[in-house]
Amino acid sequence: MKRWLMLGAVAAVVTVVGVSVFVVVGRDDSGGKANAADAPPAVAEVTRGDLVRSKTVDGHFDYANRRAVKSPVEGTVTLAAEPGKTVERGQVLYKRDARPVVLLYGSTPMFRDLTAGTLGPDVQQLKRNLRDLGRGKGLPVDNKYDEATQAAVKSWQKALGVLEPTGDLGKGDLVFQPGAVRVVAADAALADQVGADKPVLTIASTKPVVRAQLDKDDETLAKAGTRVEVRLPDGATAGGRVSGTVKAESGSGGETTTGIQVEITLDEGASVTDDTAGTSSVKFIQESRKGVLTVPVEAIIALREGGYGLQIVRESTTTTVRVETGMSADGRIEITGDGLAEGMKVGAAKP
Repeated sequence: MKRWLMLGAVAAVVTVVGVSVFVVVGRDDSGGKANAADAPPAVAEVTRGDLVRSKTVDGHFDYANRRAVKSPVEGTVTLAAEPGKTVERGQVLYKRDARPVVLLYGSTPMFRDLTAGTLGPDVQQLKRNLRDLGRGKGLPVDNKYDEATQAAVKSWQKALGVLEPTGDLGKGDLVFQPGAVRVVAADAALADQVGADKPVLTIASTKPVVRAQLDKDDETLAKAGTRVEVRLPDGATAGGRVSGTVKAESGSGGETTTGIQVEITLDEGASVTDDTAGTSSVKFIQESRKGVLTVPVEAIIALREGGYGLQIVRESTTTTVRVETGMSADGRIEITGDGLAEGMKVGAAKP
């Protein structure tokens, strides 16, 4: 007959699914039969629910696809960028030498001057933007920078307040991005000299994301697609997924932060305020089981013949049964075995 910490039973530390637990090892002569005298020190209950193994770290809100914008030509900032501002198609990012630098939508960067006679997909991209801005009525969206295109650009330049509208565009006049952007920082202040070696401003998409710092040994959690739960500044919880890793930002001492910084995209419908200074907690889901039977870890006993078991408690009697253990989390462990059911009482060591 097996006894809890009595009559020859010994205490041991064993490992169950990677978790060290303190269990009782004893002789089992019951053969699965009920024993009235084998009362456990404490009683727990078999429950059915979800098990989640997770790691929670601090996070902060930001915007996706952060990147620097530089001026391909040298000049002086005469109107600095405005941090926090959302800039859409046709609007001014900043001014250089009193000339507006305008955001347009497209995937091809502004890599050359555009003048009458220029041909190419970048011209077609420009003309598509002119059409969407309501400029150049009837202007075909093709790859030819012809006189009609030049006239449409000249009219647009006048509306923008260009001092000397010519109908031609220099490669420093436009910034092409996939969509609307948010100005994260004005890297160049009013009257600063700018050029290709210095950022003028930092922009990002208008889509809010969460960034969190993981330890170097958390590479599996940093994989794209890892599920997370984010605690929002207002106390609500939103789901999300790791969308990728980003370069760690430098600390106040100029040293690069160690570890892995990940960017998290929130699920559609998540309600996020415009306060990117807010912080959050991020729970990374390492593993989960849905709707499984569980008991407290201290209810598991190691059988002398090998494997693990439970003491099923029925009124004043107990029966030892063999079980298979699975995932453990938050002090509970998954169990499977014949005859197990939710609500059963099981013996457990005193916590």
